[in-house]
Amino acid sequence: MTANELRSKYIEFFKSKNHAEISGQSLIPENDPSVLFTTAGMHPLVPYLLGEKHPAGTRLTDYQKCVRTGDIDEVGDPSHLTCFEMLGNWSFGDYFKKEAISFSYEFLTSPQWLALDPKKISVTVFEGDANAPRDEDAANYWKEVGMPEDKIAYLPASDNWWAAGPTGPCGPDTEIFYWVGEGLPPKGSNKGTDSANWMEIWNNVFMQFNRVDEKTLVPLPKKNVDTGMGLERTNCILQGKTSVYLTEVFQPIIEKIEALAGCKYGDNEEKDRSIRIIADHSRASVFILGDQKGVSPSNVGAGYVLRRLIRRAVRHGMKLGIEKQFLADVAVAVIENFKIAYPELESNAAKIKSELTAEEEKFRQTLKKGEAEFQKLLPNLMKNPKKIISGKVAYNLYETYGYPLELTQELGAENGFTVDVEGFKEAERKHQEASKSLDAGKAKGGLAEQSEVTTKYHTATHLLQQALVDVLGDKVAQKGSNINNERMRFDFTFERPMTKEEIQKVEDIVNEKIKEDLPVTMEIKTLDEAKAEGARALFTNKYGESVKVYTIGRDAKNDWFSKEVCGGPHVQHTAQIGEFKIQKEQSSSAGVRRIRAVISGGLPLDPQ
Repeated sequence: MTANELRSKYIEFFKSKNHAEISGQSLIPENDPSVLFTTAGMHPLVPYLLGEKHPAGTRLTDYQKCVRTGDIDEVGDPSHLTCFEMLGNWSFGDYFKKEAISFSYEFLTSPQWLALDPKKISVTVFEGDANAPRDEDAANYWKEVGMPEDKIAYLPASDNWWAAGPTGPCGPDTEIFYWVGEGLPPKGSNKGTDSANWMEIWNNVFMQFNRVDEKTLVPLPKKNVDTGMGLERTNCILQGKTSVYLTEVFQPIIEKIEALAGCKYGDNEEKDRSIRIIADHSRASVFILGDQKGVSPSNVGAGYVLRRLIRRAVRHGMKLGIEKQFLADVAVAVIENFKIAYPELESNAAKIKSELTAEEEKFRQTLKKGEAEFQKLLPNLMKNPKKIISGKVAYNLYETYGYPLELTQELGAENGFTVDVEGFKEAERKHQEASKSLDAGKAKGGLAEQSEVTTKYHTATHLLQQALVDVLGDKVAQKGSNINNERMRFDFTFERPMTKEEIQKVEDIVNEKIKEDLPVTMEIKTLDEAKAEGARALFTNKYGESVKVYTIGRDAKNDWFSKEVCGGPHVQHTAQIGEFKIQKEQSSSAGVRRIRAVISGGLPLDPQ
């Protein structure tokens, strides 16, 4: 079974269980400053897990592209990925543990679907702690579908508890594993007794509590199910492969790298690792650049992660002996392999290739600067009788100039030096700890944070977008937004800097519409109906899908100022937003401008 067939079968199965298929969303989260990328299939659905009604109903299914970069340095082994796909199904106050477990087991083991060997499946459930009881319900439902007692492992909250944040919806989960060891698993073997030979393929999260504080859990009136199956890992198991890189998800990409490098995957482990890194990082970079809200390489946020992925791929290409620019060639293989499931990649192919080429050229120039800086340091280094380059000097070359440790070692060796590698690692560790501290502060609010202020900012982006179109013309299109409690950031397509007069005019229009106190209304319509009415959106949803359409300013003649397909949240009328002020207009990337703005005051939101 191919990945495309697995993706289709999953959707087909859950549609047969009365789930509505919805579109996967952008890799760049909308108005959620707590994360840089969509990290799981549930991420775009958080508002509905928190109680908002979804236009498609209470049972949903989709496939979602995701990026996680917390363990980017581990990518290169046979299983770690930065970019991956999640197959998901959800219940919003509809079915719960019994049905979720039954659905999972049927899809995995039924001859009609995946036909996996039940003897090679084991599960984990929450063992209970001082805050919440052992999840006997989940364990009993597993036994009902035929799971032997010795294949059920009871594990702590660190393994089997999900939470949206420090407070908010949370609950136990049950994870499903498949045996990847030799033959059949021995009696008593499960994830708790032998973690090395069991690969996780599916996770069912049961949101049944609301965490009020550290010690207080209150049962939710409506219980939700949030599940996710890793497409690449499951595909690997179905094909009996030992690595995701041996499946057709990656093989066309690897074949392109082999041709460019003049080597064969599987002949040399050191080269294999470089090939895996290039394959993964190229795929992730193409998905990020080709996204409907795609970002460009930069020194901050998601753009910095993208830059790091591209440069690490280039570095490993150089290790393989690829001297010419090559990432655009690899990108062609990625696009060709995924264009059916993700047509936006083909639509944005020219942009993807040009951005990769520009960044690769920039990095190669950076490496030359790093080498020049090393030559400047050389006279002082020569005064060291021990002929050791300190870890601090080596790390500074890496952090400031992007100059990799291996190149410093090579240049050093040419001049009779060794590098203090442990000192380099210590400097890197301190830097990473500082970065993690910043990230922890950034993500403290968690996915559940949705304040009154951010709701006002979100509605203000609708007014801003329409005002920009009114002043600059129809070529203006949103390329992403980022909101927190202090400010809003709005990226849009436009080829030149705005004039002071244009900026003032846009600001005046937004404030005028706020003072007019226009009503904000929502209707559920099909995508075709929304398009016919002139609603603005990144139209990537599936044909016929129900969407929320927010209209600002409707009167008896049905005149409106703004109409957008959007998930929310929104104010009820514009006077609630307050005064709008543009602080800065600047370049974000080629052909994309960025506005930073703040709001102040405004009326309180109506009680829900």
